[in-house]
Amino acid sequence: MSTSPSATVATYTVTGMTCGHCVSSVTTEVGKIPGVARVDVDLKAGSVQVTSENPVDDASVAAAVEEAGYEVVPAPDAEPPAASCCGSCH
Repeated sequence: MSTSPSATVATYTVTGMTCGHCVSSVTTEVGKIPGVARVDVDLKAGSVQVTSENPVDDASVAAAVEEAGYEVVPAPDAEPPAASCCGSCH
């Protein structure tokens, strides 16, 4: 399947994948997201690359990966969630 030159590509780190069945499950669930043109899972790297015509919502990808039984790991440079502070440090 080819994609247009203006396609959007996003890569996610996924934990828990250990075999070809894992790859198939993640590929199937992420491929169900509207607008996704291609899903490439790298088992060894623990990553999923999603190609789409327009950017796909990260939460949708995380939900699809979770539906398959795995978890998307937040990017190391992502800001921590605002609700993560218990308030004791203020």
